Amino acid sequence: MSTQEPLTSVRLVFYRDRVEHWLRFGHDSGERILDRRRRLIFFTPGAVFAFIRWQANDFGTLLSRIDILRACGAGEPCATVPGVHPGGDILLRLSGWARVQRLLALIDTVEQAGVEAADVAPTYWQHVHNRFLCGEHPRPYGRDQHRAWLLRRRVLVQ
Repeated sequence: MSTQEPLTSVRLVFYRDRVEHWLRFGHDSGERILDRRRRLIFFTPGAVFAFIRWQANDFGTLLSRIDILRACGAGEPCATVPGVHPGGDILLRLSGWARVQRLLALIDTVEQAGVEAADVAPTYWQHVHNRFLCGEHPRPYGRDQHRAWLLRRRVLVQ
């Protein structure tokens, strides 16, 4: 019996102008190439990543969605998300290309402030989710807030 934590896998797919699933950020622990158009990316428990799904047909876009998820550990409850096995803790879920683009711009802003998006406090992504859903602008995430999160995480781990 293995004591190793189970990994969360994310299936990335690329069929140009039809189906595109990709990651915007996340610290993966490995990958497996399935074929020219598909691969699996693996995340350890606790890792935070952004998974984007886009799909179209001859008449236009069918699906535009972004999920920011935290990979769950063994025995933790998790929500099912297509392409993510076994699932994850959903920190943020938005659909519609306009919202997805707004979030991608916000992620760029966070990274320009010198913070890796995968290391941002999970509660910030929940805040962004709630603000976007009610049509409001989220508070900016800066270095001071990030430093506070890192200190809190260090205390929680001990």
